[in-house]
Amino acid sequence: MMAYVGTFSSPLGEVPATQVDRPPGNGAGIHVFAVDGDSGALRPAGIFESGGSPSHLVVNAAGDRLYAANETQREGPGHEGTVSALAIDRGSGQLTLLNSVLSGGAGPTHISLHPSGRFLLVANYFGGSVAVLPVWADGRLGRASDVKRDAGVAGPSRAASAPPGSFACSGHEGPHAHMIVADAAGRFVLHTDLGLDRIFVWRFEADRGVLVAHDPPAVALPAGDGPRHLAFHPDGRWCYCLQEEGSTIALFDYDPQRGQLAARQVLSSLPPGWAGSSFGSGILVSGDGRFVYAGNRLHDSIAIFAVGADGRLSWVGEEWTRGDYPRSFNCDPSGRFLYSCNQRADHVTVFRVERATGRLVFTGHYAAVGNPSCIVFGEVA
Repeated sequence: MMAYVGTFSSPLGEVPATQVDRPPGNGAGIHVFAVDGDSGALRPAGIFESGGSPSHLVVNAAGDRLYAANETQREGPGHEGTVSALAIDRGSGQLTLLNSVLSGGAGPTHISLHPSGRFLLVANYFGGSVAVLPVWADGRLGRASDVKRDAGVAGPSRAASAPPGSFACSGHEGPHAHMIVADAAGRFVLHTDLGLDRIFVWRFEADRGVLVAHDPPAVALPAGDGPRHLAFHPDGRWCYCLQEEGSTIALFDYDPQRGQLAARQVLSSLPPGWAGSSFGSGILVSGDGRFVYAGNRLHDSIAIFAVGADGRLSWVGEEWTRGDYPRSFNCDPSGRFLYSCNQRADHVTVFRVERATGRLVFTGHYAAVGNPSCIVFGEVA
């Protein structure tokens, strides 16, 4: 098993001043690690150097292609970011660049593959747009087949649901598309907009690679809460959305036939009684669907929730990440280990997952990475 860690690697001064949670840093590009299957430890195996901040990564189902969103790249008259396609050597796990294309907006912060494997979906944070990029047979990317720009009234700078004493404020001066993902069938595409406090839903036309406005086009979150990332439960009936500024998790019932969301539960991603500022980061549903994990930056923890028979969440506990500002985290494909990308601590920490309780146990393993932002996995021969 190989692990690939994306970083913020732009030269000093290239990150916009408004990007306060992403300091220009010392990441070198995409770090490659060999994974010890017994201990979860990461052994350095190389670096694919890139100065454009490959901050979010995704590996295709075949495991032979990796795609990277180059968040601080500035190309063309629109100063757009780029997305790169890379080949994975199945023997060594090393990366080779295939091509790079414009992302359809500034600051591509999240990418995902459509279930068909024929399209890459992009959320451009600073551009306030989402885009569809065709994936050619050899894994290279084509120019965008569709770009949609978010429109609406931005929410307030203070989150309605924030804990007492919170001064968390990320970006409510305009649209900020933060994540995009298709449902399991690929019929609908959902994306969050932090600035507009909305989750948008699109019908996806796979023959043309375009997003078509749905009815209703979006669902609203509480004003100022800032929806950041969402995750589907494996059974496809429930969707969990983490709010960056409100530090809340919202449970939605999802109708895969109609592409509709219906809110049913909202609870804090922070421990009971917490007061102060924190920023939600990532959300993950365990492979068996029994637990949900949510990242808290500044609080520097990963919260653990049990999933009830009806999808509702109940608090299990929290685990300190052993680092500063956990931007994202992920489990290895076996589900035995969880890896936290502690952006401001310049390292990745490794935890063993207790299958029965969902709790996390620190293994004692650290992997040094400057400004880590994302970790994904791929198998080699």
